[in-house]
Amino acid sequence: MSPEGNNNYKRNIELIKKLHKLDLSKLHNLQMLYDMAIAIQDDDIERAKHEMRVIKNRCSLMVRTDPSFQELYWQAMLFLAQNRDLDSYLIYLERYRLPEDRFYLPRRKRFMQLGVIDALQRLIDDEIDILTLSFPPGTGKTTLAEMFLSGWIGWDPDACNLFSSHSGHVTRMVYDVLCNIIGVDLKKGQVPEYAWREIFPDVEIQDVNAKEETINLGKFKPFKSITFRAIGASQTGVTRADGLLYCDDLCSGIEEALSKIRLDKLWQKYNTDLKTRKKGGRHGRRVKELHIATRWSVWDVIGRLQKQYGNDSRCEFIAYPDIDPETGQSNWNYDYGVGFDEAYFEDIQNSLDDVTYKCLYKNEPIEREGLLFEPDMLRRFKKLPPDKNPDAIWAFLDPKGTGTDFNTLGVFVQYGADYYLTDVVYRNIDPYLLDDLNAECLLRNNVQICQIESNKEGVRTGDEIQKIIDKRGGRCVIEKKYSTANKETRIIVNSKWVLQHVLFLEPRSVDNPDGYLANSEYGQFMAALTSYSQLAKNIHDDAPDMVTMLAIHEGADGESQIASIMNIAM
Repeated sequence: MSPEGNNNYKRNIELIKKLHKLDLSKLHNLQMLYDMAIAIQDDDIERAKHEMRVIKNRCSLMVRTDPSFQELYWQAMLFLAQNRDLDSYLIYLERYRLPEDRFYLPRRKRFMQLGVIDALQRLIDDEIDILTLSFPPGTGKTTLAEMFLSGWIGWDPDACNLFSSHSGHVTRMVYDVLCNIIGVDLKKGQVPEYAWREIFPDVEIQDVNAKEETINLGKFKPFKSITFRAIGASQTGVTRADGLLYCDDLCSGIEEALSKIRLDKLWQKYNTDLKTRKKGGRHGRRVKELHIATRWSVWDVIGRLQKQYGNDSRCEFIAYPDIDPETGQSNWNYDYGVGFDEAYFEDIQNSLDDVTYKCLYKNEPIEREGLLFEPDMLRRFKKLPPDKNPDAIWAFLDPKGTGTDFNTLGVFVQYGADYYLTDVVYRNIDPYLLDDLNAECLLRNNVQICQIESNKEGVRTGDEIQKIIDKRGGRCVIEKKYSTANKETRIIVNSKWVLQHVLFLEPRSVDNPDGYLANSEYGQFMAALTSYSQLAKNIHDDAPDMVTMLAIHEGADGESQIASIMNIAM
């Protein structure tokens, strides 16, 4: 029977209409409206939720002067939280957290203004099937999604869902956060940090598996309520998604983003490893997808999804930069001082190269024009040539001066005309703390000769490193070389030689578990090298300058070419 044909329902609706004509600033009248909303929930949940929102909003106004409205305020909030109202859920989830620890309330107003909460609500309400969010780092997109995910698995504990990211470290972090939110391993009498169990009192935590990174709620299921897997890790037979596929930063960083080949492989992995895990959906609904990521490239996963589904009304792509281009004001200046103002973003912009800043903070995908060392152009190696002694072991050091530049030391193992970059020291800490790090790198790699750019800091650095090496019985000889050539020009004219003769380590992947990590010193060096552009502002040119030192030393006609260029310019 439809609600309209139910006499009790019709009578209750008439009573609700009469209550709306009364003074709803009176607690007694709001309490009666609450009782009527409870009475109609089985017949018309949407009308019941509407009345609860009226109660919640009225109580939020009255409680400022009359604390007696507080209990009813939280009762209405709890009802809405249990019935898929995301805003109410996020507020109630943190009800018992200390005010200074709460995430959502300080950011709520801005998330609402930007339409983020409404978009996530549309995903919940089956109004859209794919949602992508791209915001600057630190603005809370992943934390918001983690809280959203905790509600998603509570509202439908029998569904199976899948979370994926570029790294197992990220999947483990999100797994741990979800365990904390839902109150895994609470001791008797321990007060939970979040109110998840109060919102979902009838949802049993059936099983958690830290090794497999799975959480199962409700009844036993072969495919768990939520499974966490890095992209490229084994998915066959252990993962399915009939509720939500949530992908968080599938691209590992700028070096991967600069490689069209690696982005093609990433897109293939997304389709074969993740998208194929989607089942038919539940209750007549399609499986939803939530993607949260930095927009590194037009060829990243979000870029390709946008190209494929950009005209589909059931797919929504949301991206907001650091600064609103119309007002010139920060998009992320949250309440209570937890956001970022214009001065903060200006400072960050002055510390990063154009390419990186535009990707991270402007959501402007990378343009490859002008890049000298695209990842796909570089020669790579996993291990040094076996059963063969190197001709020499060289090192080149562009020392850190003042400001934000980096100490860049590279160790090159030479076999004929090929030079394998096996180790780096790439840091921007105090120069006096770097002497031991540089010396240790030279010693452990048995470097024979290390050339140091003899700028003001290079003289002191070279002398100190030589003292440490001699004291420890090392054989490395420090050579100082002063250069008067224009740095940018010498990098450009020697780039071809570097591409032809220098080999760089392969990054870590499923097929290459011994490769370097993106956040390692080698990984940061490679990110700086591959993002260097001859057409854009480069805050840091230390990485390409260091490999250029090798090129000039080994006879690439860099210095003579530079002299010719300068003569022509004159």
